[in-house]
Amino acid sequence: MTGLITGSRVRLRPAAAPDAARFEEILSHPEVARWWADAEEPVAAQVSYLLDPDEGTTTYAIELDDVPNTVIGIELAFEEADPQYRHAGIDIAVHPDFQGRGLGSDAIRTLAEHLFTVRGHHRLVIDPAAGNAAAIRLYSSLGFRPIGTMRSYERGPDGSWHDGLLMDLLVDDLVPAAALAGS
Repeated sequence: MTGLITGSRVRLRPAAAPDAARFEEILSHPEVARWWADAEEPVAAQVSYLLDPDEGTTTYAIELDDVPNTVIGIELAFEEADPQYRHAGIDIAVHPDFQGRGLGSDAIRTLAEHLFTVRGHHRLVIDPAAGNAAAIRLYSSLGFRPIGTMRSYERGPDGSWHDGLLMDLLVDDLVPAAALAGS
């Protein structure tokens, strides 16, 4: 999709094979795995997909802008190319050591702005687990709005089905960075 995308505090670069070990470390961390783990697919297989995703999907390594080569998370962009339904989706996982500092917010905002201004999308979606209150608060603070609950949407690490929350963001809904800085 593109090369390096720079935010206020993070930069997104296309994921590459050398990211495999760090991605596995991030996805294996209990605080990330509780939302990302797949009961039927080992972490190594998930990482393999992240490094070679389906057409229309781009995986980014999230790095601290002032500390190059420090991967703090993973972000994905999914693009629907059909003009009738054109939109994009975002997914993100940030290592817990870097959560609560506004870095995930910057990564989402950076990718959202790129998808709106460079890729020409007018609408983005994100689908956190319905029980992931911290993620829902973060996405809401950026302007994402709840659309509805998707019942028994995803299988958790324990093999049971859990609800997801579909949220969307229109181009005019994105909360300006300056407004977030003041809150």
